[in-house]
Amino acid sequence: MSAEPLRLEWHVSSKVVIVGGGVIGSSIAYFLRLSDPTVSVTVIERDPAYTRSSSALSAASIRQQFSTPLSIQMSLYGIEFLRSIGERLEVDGAKPAIDLYEGGYLFLATPSGEATLRENHALQTSLGADITLLDKPSLGARFPWLNTDDLSAGALGETGEGWFDGYGLVQALRKKAQALGARYIADDVTALNREGRCITGVVTSRGETYACDVIVNAAGPWARRVASLAGIDIPVFARRRSIFNVSSPAKLERCPLLIDPTGVYFRPEGATFICGTSPSPDNDPDDLPLDEVDHALFDDVIWPTLAHRVPQFEALRVEHCWSGYYEYNVFDQNAIIGHHPEVDNCIFANGFSGHGLQQGPATGRGVSELILRGRYLTLDLSALGFDRVLENRPIVEKNVV
Repeated sequence: MSAEPLRLEWHVSSKVVIVGGGVIGSSIAYFLRLSDPTVSVTVIERDPAYTRSSSALSAASIRQQFSTPLSIQMSLYGIEFLRSIGERLEVDGAKPAIDLYEGGYLFLATPSGEATLRENHALQTSLGADITLLDKPSLGARFPWLNTDDLSAGALGETGEGWFDGYGLVQALRKKAQALGARYIADDVTALNREGRCITGVVTSRGETYACDVIVNAAGPWARRVASLAGIDIPVFARRRSIFNVSSPAKLERCPLLIDPTGVYFRPEGATFICGTSPSPDNDPDDLPLDEVDHALFDDVIWPTLAHRVPQFEALRVEHCWSGYYEYNVFDQNAIIGHHPEVDNCIFANGFSGHGLQQGPATGRGVSELILRGRYLTLDLSALGFDRVLENRPIVEKNVV
C-alpha cells in the first residue's frame, strides 16, 4: 500500500533499539515481537516508573471525531484494540483491564462552526465511525443540563469513543512485550554512534552501547533531544498541559466527554469530573515544570467556561490537579512516523500532540510492518512521513483538542 521504499535486507539476528518505553515504544516492541520472535528488541526507558510519562499523565481518551481520514482510521483500529486488550495482552493467564468506558465525545458548535462540524461528521461516518449529528433542539432534549443558547449543533460518538486507564494500557503493553521477549533497560540515551547514513549504536548514561540495525525514536516529549544526537532537527517540543479534578453537586445524566467551542473540555471521573484546555499560543512555552500547575488557566478560562456551558457548575471545587507533557508537533500537530531521508535505519514515531494513547496501537502495528517488511501492509501511514515536514506540506487537522 505504501510508497515507502524497502530500506534494508533483514535477517534473523536483526537488532532493533527503541528509545522510549511509553505507549508508542511499547506498542512497537509488542508488535515487533508478536510478528517476528527472531528479531531482538531492546527498549531504553529513562523513567521506568512513568512518573513523568505522557502515557500515564494524560486524560486517556479515544475518539474518531477528527477531520482527516488517517487519524480517524488509526483511532478506529485503536478502539478495536482496546476492546480486545484482555485477550491480546494476556500474560500467564492474567488479562489486563483498562476500564474502557465508551461514554462518547460531544463536540459542540456555534453557528460559525456548524458547517465544519457537518463536514467532519460526513467524513467520519463515511469511514465507519458511529457519530450522531444533533441539532440545537436535540442537544437540549438529550442533555437537559446543557446551556444551548449560543449553540447550533453537536456531534456525539454513540460508540467507539470514551476514556480509559492510560497507565494501565502502557503497563499492559510493556508486560506483554517483555513476555514476548523484548528487553527493557532503565537508562537515558546520551549519544548515537552514526556512520554515514546509519546509526550503529545507542549509548546510555551508564556508558553502555547497544548495537542496532534499526533505531526507533519513540521518546515522546524528549524526541527532539534524541533526534539531535543523530544530527536531525524535529519540530516536536514538550508542552505542558494541566488537568483539574473537580467535585460538584451537579447531576449530569449520560454525560460524555464534552468539547466546548472554546476548546475547554470536561468528562466524568467517577463521582467527580476532570477538565482542562490548551493555553493560548502566546502563553505556551516549551519545557515548563510539571510540578507547577497552571492555576490561572483554570480560574480565568476553564471555570468560567464550565459555568456558562453547564449552569450547575457554578458550584465546584478543585480536588486535585496535575500536569503532563504533550509531545507537541509545532509544524501541524500530527504525528511524524517513518524514516528521515538522511538516515536509512532511524525511524521516528513522534509528535502525536495529545493523540498518542489512542493512536499507539495503529502506530505500533505500522512501524513494525515498516521495520520487518519495508512497507506498510495494513493501514498506510506514509502520509505522516518526515518528508511532509521537509517539504512544508502540513496536514490540516480541524479538530485539535
